[in-house]
Amino acid sequence: MIGGVSGGLAEYSGIDALLWRVGFVALTFAGGTGILVYLLLWLLVPAGPQVPGTGVDVEPRRPAGPRSPIPGLTVAGLLIVVGLLAFVARFTGWDPDATPFLGAALLVVGFGLMVAAFTGGRTARGGLIALGAILSLALLISSAEPWRGAGVADRTWYASTPDDVRPVYRAGIGDVRLDFADLDVSNLTEPIETRLDSGVGDVTVVLPRDADVRVHVDVGHGNVDLFDRGLTDGGLFPGEGVGSWVDDGLPEIELTLDARAGDVEVTRG
Repeated sequence: MIGGVSGGLAEYSGIDALLWRVGFVALTFAGGTGILVYLLLWLLVPAGPQVPGTGVDVEPRRPAGPRSPIPGLTVAGLLIVVGLLAFVARFTGWDPDATPFLGAALLVVGFGLMVAAFTGGRTARGGLIALGAILSLALLISSAEPWRGAGVADRTWYASTPDDVRPVYRAGIGDVRLDFADLDVSNLTEPIETRLDSGVGDVTVVLPRDADVRVHVDVGHGNVDLFDRGLTDGGLFPGEGVGSWVDDGLPEIELTLDARAGDVEVTRG
């Protein structure tokens, strides 16, 4: 409704604008690509014709060709499939990114195109082709770094043992917090190496007081504060207690932070 994208797609495809809007919202909650795809279409799709000198839109023309039930049924099936996947992810241990949702939706649209090929009607095929192009673009975006495995949400990760620490954490849009304050580093045989790739949002990392830490920071746009010292450059930061490798110049935690946009703060618990 903001830019008239859904209305324009409805005019071209014959699929009700409400279904297009629901689809964009579903893509947003399934990985955050709905917002980006909507903005791209708003910028790239030509505006509808206007009455010269008035700035008032001409009344939309009715799409040529018979209205087919195939587009509406396909979109309904798409929403059902995405809803089922979201239900499974919610109540099981499966933690998918946007890729499975978009891939399943694209399969449904492909099936709809196969059916439309046998039923005829320019409206049916044109609308499904447009929907397939949007889903393909969203799938391409969601599969590319740094968005893969990420979405639109605030995230918090905790770790109390070395085995709890992931090698890589990924976040798309939203604030991120890594809480390692209770991480036990007293019996390490090798340093813990971990990395955070963040898209847009503030990043907060809380580390144990007794851990020697080497920090590598790469921030596109935003402020960096390391251990309340106002530092922007990484390096080795000795712990504030008796650790296993105190004063030997070796880190117990190797932390790499890569943030595209947002403030970064590293502190101790």
